[in-house]
Amino acid sequence: MRKKIQAAQKMETIKQTQKKYGTRAMTVAIIIAVGLIVIGEKAAGKGLVLGALFSVINFVLIGLTLPRTVGHGKRASIFISLASLLLRYTLLAIPLILAIKLDQFNLITVLIGIFMIQLMILLDHLPIPLGQTRVRQKRASS
Repeated sequence: MRKKIQAAQKMETIKQTQKKYGTRAMTVAIIIAVGLIVIGEKAAGKGLVLGALFSVINFVLIGLTLPRTVGHGKRASIFISLASLLLRYTLLAIPLILAIKLDQFNLITVLIGIFMIQLMILLDHLPIPLGQTRVRQKRASS
């Protein structure tokens, strides 16, 4: 029973993290995309949003599959991890293929959008404040 409660708490933490960074990534992508569209770079704006959308979906899939790899045998964990990786790489290939095939998406901004979650995580951990307050975790005393 205790393990189920701990697992539920971990899932809630994962969901909070996904919501935090996913919301930031999409908000920043949309704001920048609107600016790009206003200055006449419609393909660049659409590409950024497309890449960011797939970045968020990828991040959610990581959070869904991560807990499933724990608690299984070594072979099952490896299989689940590899299947997840293959699925996520296939998913990330979709916006790249669309950007290559269609002129309505800019390839460079799609690539930037795909890394939007990672950029938000990096920005969150920079030592300079960027309008957000970061809660410091207390370290356990040794």
